Amino acid sequence: MSLRGPPEERSPAELLAFGVVNLDKPPGPSSHQVSGWLRDAVDDALADAGGETRIEKAAHAGTLDPKVTGCLPVMLGKATRLAPAFLEGEKEYVAVLECHGPVPADVGSVAAEFEGPIYQKPPRKSAVSRRLRVREIYDLSVLETTDRQALLRIRCESGTYVRKLCHDLGLALGTGAHMGHLRRTATEPFDDSTLHTASELFDALAFWLEDDDPDLLYEVVSPGERILEGLPSVTIAESAAREVAEGAPVYAPGVIAADDVERGALVACYTEDGAAVCLGRMVGDPDANEGTVVDLERVLV
Repeated sequence: MSLRGPPEERSPAELLAFGVVNLDKPPGPSSHQVSGWLRDAVDDALADAGGETRIEKAAHAGTLDPKVTGCLPVMLGKATRLAPAFLEGEKEYVAVLECHGPVPADVGSVAAEFEGPIYQKPPRKSAVSRRLRVREIYDLSVLETTDRQALLRIRCESGTYVRKLCHDLGLALGTGAHMGHLRRTATEPFDDSTLHTASELFDALAFWLEDDDPDLLYEVVSPGERILEGLPSVTIAESAAREVAEGAPVYAPGVIAADDVERGALVACYTEDGAAVCLGRMVGDPDANEGTVVDLERVLV
């Protein structure tokens, strides 16, 4: 068994087998459809390359409705195992609030009152149980207004329903309102400064296969470790990484370095060359001489 090498030294095929594309989702197709297009294109390219590497899966981080555009990270191959990392990060959106009357002059101050924890019940069409739950709104700013529209920037906890937030804001304004256009501008650790279209990925695959030029591919596809940048890290010895690959937890003697985090926190474990090994929960003291330090949630090698 061999461990995955340093991210910066991976071949194009290795990159695609454990990679992520910060996709600029277009309006129209569902998130599932877009992920399927990328999966099929990458798998076909790997087949045409003639190697043994193939991918069976691709997964998106945080579903966007068909009409919604913007930041939709798509995980390729074994990087799909990193999906739980996206549940820890915040999201950012730009939305058009369509008021059912003239926008009140105090729209900014009313919007600010929604910052903090709020109660939400998922809409009827959602795929989750319609139970009342709490979500955190970190920032709700009014960027500009017209007669009956307000442009909002929203930073919020994962799982927040922006459509419901817009409805509730309309009630608070006294005009009634609904959500118009919505665009996601960030899902940690990705934002709209590094977005790529599906066409760019298809072009990158073609340049790699037809011209033996992988430069665009390395620009469009990031190593899977990019997904983990916002998580605390634990560095482990190669011998410990091999044990993790066989299903063992991370034991204290195998820990080389660790961030200071509370027990129960989600952490990413790496070898010394920066290759991701697993996701897990911190359960012990990394400075101890014995005992389990990280319980496994996702093995990546």
